[in-house]
Amino acid sequence: MSQAEQLASGKGHRDENFPVASVLIAGRHRPVVMAFYRVARMADDVADHPTVPAETKLAELIAIERSLTGAAVTVPAAVALRDVLAERGITQKHALDLLTAFKRDVTQNRYADWADLMDYCRFSAAPVGRFMLDVHDEAKATWPASDALCAALQVINHLQDCGKDYRQIDRVYIPADALEAAQVSVSALGESTASPALIGVIRDLARRTERLLDDAASLAGQVSDLRLALEIGVIHRLARSNITRLLTRDPLSQRVHPTSGEALADALRGAGDAFAARQGSRQIRRRAA
Repeated sequence: MSQAEQLASGKGHRDENFPVASVLIAGRHRPVVMAFYRVARMADDVADHPTVPAETKLAELIAIERSLTGAAVTVPAAVALRDVLAERGITQKHALDLLTAFKRDVTQNRYADWADLMDYCRFSAAPVGRFMLDVHDEAKATWPASDALCAALQVINHLQDCGKDYRQIDRVYIPADALEAAQVSVSALGESTASPALIGVIRDLARRTERLLDDAASLAGQVSDLRLALEIGVIHRLARSNITRLLTRDPLSQRVHPTSGEALADALRGAGDAFAARQGSRQIRRRAA
């Protein structure tokens, strides 16, 4: 077992805020998706470890990267991902971009503005969606809508966990200029209840994130694979519901993650919406033909 694997948090794919390799994903794609997830989870655990020194974290992330590229074989999970990517003819770039984000997590714990945060999402979020699209042989024309969806999911996670991230690892994804404009100190994230000013900042960012979801609304209709389209519909609906909670609740003192019942209801509704939208698009295309 590599040192990176020894730093595991114990979190698995069923513990994530959004579906990972759900039953909607075809079985033939599950091995490569899970191999990608295992490396991402390992790297995330390294970057977020509360007591390991930054130099050690960076060394472990570089070891993962070297095992992924073939320069070393010290991290078995990364070697396994390298092999399965090669078998499927899928680029390593998405995984390497993700590792860039985790290295940034080690060295950067504040973000100046929305553009700075979106640049982070370009490495921390977009590669996941692009990887899934490549797994399903989807066209690169789907990337912009996917990037918007993945960035939205990332910011939702940041807002939901803003208090925990600050208290446990002194990391703040809420842009500094938004806090400064509202005259809110970063230390307010450590309180048990958010002040009205901080709630205002969080809700402004939630509304901005909602616009990313608007930009991503066409994605399910763009992809060719029906099962992937349904998965996208589920994720999009879950994200919408999470935004609603962020717009109406205090993430420092109230639950802003869905209950299992809420998540199931959103999943069914999202899959139904995606299926209906695709059927409608097909009927329109038939009439046009």
